Amino acid sequence: MSMFRNAVWFVKGLHEYTKSGYEAAAKNFVAADLEVNLSGRSFMITGANSGLGKATAQEIANRGGTVHMVCRNKGRADAAKEEIVECSKNQNVHVHVVDMSCARQVWEFAQNFVQSNVLNVLINNAGCMVNQRELTEEGLEKNFATNTLGTYILTTALLPALQKAEDPRVVTVSSGGMLTQKLNVDDLQCEKGTFDGTMAYAQNKRQQVVLTERWAAQYKDVHFSSMHPGWADTPAVQSSMPSFHAKMQSKLRTEAMGADTIVWLAVAAAAARQPSGLFFQDRRAVATHLPLAFSRTSSQEEERLLAALSDLALKFKP
Repeated sequence: MSMFRNAVWFVKGLHEYTKSGYEAAAKNFVAADLEVNLSGRSFMITGANSGLGKATAQEIANRGGTVHMVCRNKGRADAAKEEIVECSKNQNVHVHVVDMSCARQVWEFAQNFVQSNVLNVLINNAGCMVNQRELTEEGLEKNFATNTLGTYILTTALLPALQKAEDPRVVTVSSGGMLTQKLNVDDLQCEKGTFDGTMAYAQNKRQQVVLTERWAAQYKDVHFSSMHPGWADTPAVQSSMPSFHAKMQSKLRTEAMGADTIVWLAVAAAAARQPSGLFFQDRRAVATHLPLAFSRTSSQEEERLLAALSDLALKFKP
């Protein structure tokens, strides 16, 4: 069945996820949606020093928003901040050095942040695709630690700050690759069988979509959404998927195209009018399962995912 899903997904991707797919979808965009003044609103973006995260940070800074860049590498983050400030003339751009794969570090950062900062929008963008199974210092599989547990802890820990804010939103950058995966709660850290980094990443992205749906049902006072940026030409794609990048380079979206729906979900009034918990592609809510793919799971399995993440997160809570 996964071969069927992969084949259907790739054909869909060639049609929708490429640069030409974006250009076709963009004909229906409402330009006024992004004509907003964001002064007085605060945005946190993980993985903001390159790729989609940096493009998103730039667009928000251009519109006057306060930007909190959460990055692992201080040197690269400071350089990106300089560029963003220079282009936007907005000084309200702040760097926070956090390794999203380190659960305890994420907890400590978030707990300190909520004590002295306002936050209107959280953008969970940081991610990784490690192609050989690798454990963090805390003994967690690195893709899962970064993409799923880090996202879970940061969002959970920042919810008190978001719930106090006006028009609070959480946008999680998932991937259309999750359409190839059925949620597998029995092997969250890929301990069984042969390790496949691409599959592990896609599984994490499925987990993010389930989390978004569950959070939306649980926290009615915050607007949650997940999204697929399409196939964009980013440093992460170049390093994690070199053969895919080499074959598809001429068809890949620019970083700005990939970031467009992230920005729209984070700032547009039209996005906030959409129901909470949906999965978006090119400013439009789309299905979270391929036709006839048998990738749906029961609510009991989803509850098991949340329980497992809650238990793991508490182990590392300071």
